[in-house]
Amino acid sequence: MWFKRIEGVLVMVLTQILRATLNSSRISLSMMLLMAVALMGPGEALHSQTSNPVLGGSSSTPENSAGDLQDDLDSCRVHRVTSLPGSHQFASDFIEAIASDPDPNAKDPDVIWGLTADLSGEVPAKDRALYISKSVDSGATWTQVARVDSRYFDAKIGEGLRNGFSVSPGGTYFVITTQRGAFQVFPQPGAAETVVKAIAGPRVPDEAPKVPITKKPGEPVRANVVELTADGRRLLIGYGYFDREPQLFSYHQGKDGSWVEDGELPQPPTEMDLLSMEFDNPKKADPAFVYVGTGDQVYLLNLRSMKWSRIEGVGPDSAIHGMSVVGGLHLAACWGVYNPSGPGSVRRVTNARFLIHRSTDETGSNVRAYTVEVDPSRPNREVITALTGVYASEDSGVTWRRLNDLPEEEFRSSHFSSDGTILVSGIAGTFLVNPFSDACSTHLRVRDK
Repeated sequence: MWFKRIEGVLVMVLTQILRATLNSSRISLSMMLLMAVALMGPGEALHSQTSNPVLGGSSSTPENSAGDLQDDLDSCRVHRVTSLPGSHQFASDFIEAIASDPDPNAKDPDVIWGLTADLSGEVPAKDRALYISKSVDSGATWTQVARVDSRYFDAKIGEGLRNGFSVSPGGTYFVITTQRGAFQVFPQPGAAETVVKAIAGPRVPDEAPKVPITKKPGEPVRANVVELTADGRRLLIGYGYFDREPQLFSYHQGKDGSWVEDGELPQPPTEMDLLSMEFDNPKKADPAFVYVGTGDQVYLLNLRSMKWSRIEGVGPDSAIHGMSVVGGLHLAACWGVYNPSGPGSVRRVTNARFLIHRSTDETGSNVRAYTVEVDPSRPNREVITALTGVYASEDSGVTWRRLNDLPEEEFRSSHFSSDGTILVSGIAGTFLVNPFSDACSTHLRVRDK
C-alpha cells in the first residue's frame, strides 16, 4: 500500500536526479517510469496513487450522471466521464490523446476521438489493450470504435504515456505510434476484430546504441509524433527513442489506402526525443511548415526548402510536451508556458501565478505543463494541463487560475468544445468543466497556514 502513495513522488525525484546528473543525455519521462517500475515489487506496478480524490474549493462531486451534465456545467460543477472502454482500473479512464477531424469542412466539427490505454497490473496481460473511442457530445459519452491488442505495443516500456494519435478525414481510419512502430488502424463493423496494418519505418541498427535498450537489431524503432494533413494524403511520423537519433519520415497514401514511404526528411538539429509536432496550419491540405517540439527546444521545418530553424525565446532544457498553433505558437513545456511573441518566436509567461506544489503555498511561473489548448472560437481563452492540475486563462495567458474542483492529480490532455466547455483528462480520470461560465468562480487556492 505504501508504494501506491509514493509512485508519483518517486518518478519526480528520479526525473530531477537524472536531469541534474545527465543533463545532456536523452532521458525522458517514459524511461523515468521504467526505472520506477524496476524498483517496484511484483504486482505493484500501475496501481492508483489516489484511491479517494480530494476536491478543493467546493462541495461538489465529480461522480455525476450523464443526465445531470448540463446542470453541472451551468452550475460550475465538475462532471466525471465514466463511459470509456476497458477495465476502469488505474489509468484506464485517462485519455492520453484527443484528436478531431482534420477536414475543415467536416460535417460535425465537435466529434472527437480519444486514445486510452488499459494497462493496469490488475488486468491480465492477454487482455491489455489500447482503445480508440468516439464522442459526439463534446466528450460527455464515448463509444469504442477500435481495440488494438498487445501485438502492436509494449506495455512494459512506457506505453500509455506518449503514443501519437491522428484521425483521417471522416474518421475512417487512425494512425497510432507505439514502442513497436507506427500503425494504421481500421475500425470494423459489429464485433469484427480491428484491422491493424504496420507502417514501414526505420529499424534498430546492428551497431550498439548510445543507451542500453531492450530491443534487438532489426526490430522497429519506437515511433512517437505523428501528423496527418487535412486532406489525408500526406503523413509525417517521427521516430527515435534511445534506439537511435531522432528521425522524421514523410509518407503518401497509395492506391490501396496504405502508406508509402517517401523517405527521411532532413535530420532534426537535436539529439533529444521528439515529443510534439504540429503543422503551421492543420486545416490546410498543403501546409508550408511543421513545428517539432523536442526534449530541449522547438524547431521549425520549412516543407518547401527543407531547412530547419530554431524558434526563439524558448529556455534551455525545456522539454516541449505539447503545442497549439491557434492564434500563434503556444507551448506547454517543462518548466513553463510560452505565448507567441512574433514570427518564429515565443515568450515565456513570467507573471502567471501557478501553483507549483500541492503541499505548499509556493507560487511562480515554472509550472510543469503537458498540454496547452486555445479556444478556436475565443482565442483569448486558454487551458493547460500540468503536473499539479489544470489552469485556465481568459486574457490570452496573462493571468491564470487553477480549477480546484478537480481531483488532486496530474492532468495530461484537454480539448475545447464549440460551446466553451473543456474536456480534461489525467491519471484520476476524465472530466468536463466549464470554467468560463457565469456561475464559475474558480481561483488559485491559498492553503491555510
